Amino acid sequence: MKLDRDFEIRERGKLGEQYVCEYLRSRGCEIKAVNYSSRFGEIDIIAENEVRIIFVEVKTRTKESMTGGFESITPSKIRKFTKTVADYLMKNKAAKQPRIDCAQVIVDGGSNALVKIDYIKNAVEQAGEYSPL
Repeated sequence: MKLDRDFEIRERGKLGEQYVCEYLRSRGCEIKAVNYSSRFGEIDIIAENEVRIIFVEVKTRTKESMTGGFESITPSKIRKFTKTVADYLMKNKAAKQPRIDCAQVIVDGGSNALVKIDYIKNAVEQAGEYSPL
């Protein structure tokens, strides 16, 4: 049942985004947009704090997954993401310094309860390279 599995994956992804929104709010951020789309791709979360506008890529996995979410962020995905960020900034003039972050959400496979969030600030440098460390 591929359709059921695809639906389950999409729903788990939405839940992961909700968990990251809560995480960001608890750290003083205001959520400006969720699932912003352009012709280049999608930004999962756009948030702001006092000094930054933050663009977040969220990857959600179950604790039983063989690979982590960060591993799925490819150079191609980074190029699409940064083009989408540039598109957003051109259409929405921001006075704040932009930053690109990545979040890996781990949930329980049965209940989808949050297990943990791994969050990398400034994960993509200006050169467009992913830097998980």
